[in-house]
Amino acid sequence: MFEILSQIDFQPFLISFKLASITTFILLFVSIPLAWFLSQTKSKSKPFLESIISLPIVLPPSVLGFYILVVLSQNSPIGSFFSEIFNINLVFNFTGLVIASCFYSLPFMVQPIQNGFESLNKNMIEASYICGKSKLQTIFNIALPNIKFSLLTATIITFAHTVGEFGVVLMVGGSIPGETKVASVAIYEMVEIMDYTTAHIYSAIMICLSFIVLFIIYMFNYRYSIYK
Repeated sequence: MFEILSQIDFQPFLISFKLASITTFILLFVSIPLAWFLSQTKSKSKPFLESIISLPIVLPPSVLGFYILVVLSQNSPIGSFFSEIFNINLVFNFTGLVIASCFYSLPFMVQPIQNGFESLNKNMIEASYICGKSKLQTIFNIALPNIKFSLLTATIITFAHTVGEFGVVLMVGGSIPGETKVASVAIYEMVEIMDYTTAHIYSAIMICLSFIVLFIIYMFNYRYSIYK
């Protein structure tokens, strides 16, 4: 067993965790103001914005990956801008992979935080405004401390979803060892070459990771419901 483990290349997992960590960090800061706006607005455009944000949940990864690939390619204004100004090719590159990850993991971060904001007592928010607190102060001093579980859930789910994504990652990043070859892509390649032993090990690690993520969420949910 130890001989088999010693021959396993764990670099794809390190790349997956690196990608998931960076994506989760970026989305946490992007999603808080976005979720706050969606939870407070009464605009008629709210259903439209929520539909746009939630699209990655229902779209096939191949469709989402294709359009992200088109947007990030050098033939598009965005891809051309990064190529000419920063000399960065966003396709089959880790930077492009991070951008793609932020798109397909966005709803998994926004929705739990939005639900947390919407569950807050409206009188508490209004009292903060009456006391002269700004929106920024209200968010950081009143709202966020009272939705800790929602923040934790959003963070864990986003991290886990990013680690496990396959279709979008393969289309945008490809399979460049040490650069864009993540764990899910590595499993696919092991199955292609019929290296089922390595595929089993990689898959078992992913299963354990998924179980740990769900266990943490449900455990915190259980304790939160008891001491609430």
